[in-house]
Amino acid sequence: MSTRTYDTVAPRRVAFLGLGVMGHPMAGHLARAGHQVTVYNRTPAKAAAWAQEYGGGAAATPAAAAAAGGGAEFVFACVGNDDDLRSVVLGAHGAFAGMAPGAVFVDHTTASAAVARELAAAARERGLHFIDAPVSGGQAGAVNGALTVMCGGDAAAFDAMKPVALAMARAVTRVGDSGAGQLAKMVNQIAIAGLVQGLSEAIAFGQQAGLDMPLVLDVIGKGAAQSWQMDNRGKTMVEGRFDFGFAVDWMRKDLGLVLDEARRNGAQLPVTALVDQFYADVQAAGGRRWDTSSLITRLKK
Repeated sequence: MSTRTYDTVAPRRVAFLGLGVMGHPMAGHLARAGHQVTVYNRTPAKAAAWAQEYGGGAAATPAAAAAAGGGAEFVFACVGNDDDLRSVVLGAHGAFAGMAPGAVFVDHTTASAAVARELAAAARERGLHFIDAPVSGGQAGAVNGALTVMCGGDAAAFDAMKPVALAMARAVTRVGDSGAGQLAKMVNQIAIAGLVQGLSEAIAFGQQAGLDMPLVLDVIGKGAAQSWQMDNRGKTMVEGRFDFGFAVDWMRKDLGLVLDEARRNGAQLPVTALVDQFYADVQAAGGRRWDTSSLITRLKK
């Protein structure tokens, strides 16, 4: 159950494309904030169920969702990858075909910076705006309306979108031009990869040494070693529980984007590349849907 409270924002016509574990609650926050929301999902039953739960509308295509109610002012999307994003944006049934000039497309998918720039250029040709806006905070952040959103794109379009997006986020920040939001999300994932591996090694070491690790984590969590990962995943790592959270498959997809971008810009990411291979080991051991904290399982004897 969400604990989100809403600030007063004038109701807007909104579409939301993609109702997975992130998109379903995100669209719900928009509806609860009083916006007129029409949703699309490639599995129509999910869209119908969302509409029944929140009282919004469901459309058969992204274009129809974008055009509903006289035309969405903002079209939000949260889908799987670059190809999924193109499929809901472009073509005769894509969102761009149903959007009126001046409307803003906001992409919450974790995708490449290249596809963000590609779709931003396509939007400009149609008199539309495109904001790349990947999120951090995971499923819990989506459910609680506490996501952090990193945005790239035109400043005026961002300023218009931000009050609406705050219905589902605690922070919505423009970090630069098109593609900058996706690049900032890559920075986020690089930092997390190293943190989780370090925490895994620390906990495995402490357990091997016979320490009371819940107590040790409580102690060091008050000092310089403290992190979100330690606070939210340390004890479940000690307990060997991983059936929740941000899946290893998703993290590998994100790290693939990171490593592709690094090859383009020349950044050196030796630790990130190594942790990506460690996650491949977890996948091979059957942990494709385990939380990313399952890195510790590689270190267990």
